[in-house]
This record gives sequence, C-alpha cells and structure tokens, in this order.
Amino acid sequence: MSKLSKILERLLNPRTTITFQELEYLLGKLGYEEKRTGKTSGSRRAFIKPDSKHIIRLHKPLPDNELKRYAKNYIIAELKKQELI
Repeated sequence: MSKLSKILERLLNPRTTITFQELEYLLGKLGYEEKRTGKTSGSRRAFIKPDSKHIIRLHKPLPDNELKRYAKNYIIAELKKQELI
C-alpha cells in the first residue's frame, strides 16, 4: 500500500486523524498547489488546482497539527465534488 493510499484511507475513516503535512502531501499528489495570500496570511491556506481553478481554503490547525473533524469533512466533500475520490 502506497503512502498516498494510506493517507487517503485515513482521511476517509471518521475514527482517524491526519496531520496538515499529510494533507499537503495528498493535495499535492492530486494536483493542487498551495498558495499563501499576502504578507499577513498567517495560518490561512489555499490549495488551487491549476487546470480546473478549483480552490480549497482552510486554516492550518494550531497549536496541534491534526485536522479537526469539520475540516476533514470539508476536504472530503470538496474532493468528491471534483470526482478525485
């Protein structure tokens, strides 16, 4: 099982958590590029898929690095809408 499939499996499992770094890896493999807007973007992140111009926006979780449940649900919904999962 590849690293990508392990992360995707953990994303889809409601009982597990994933880190922001794992999400960055997953979205990168799916063709998204991270964009930080402005000098004061802080923890706000945008991932843009250049070919479809689809944007996924979220905040980097602080102080811990694990995504909250609502963020996982948002990511899953957006990736399903784009038919990537």
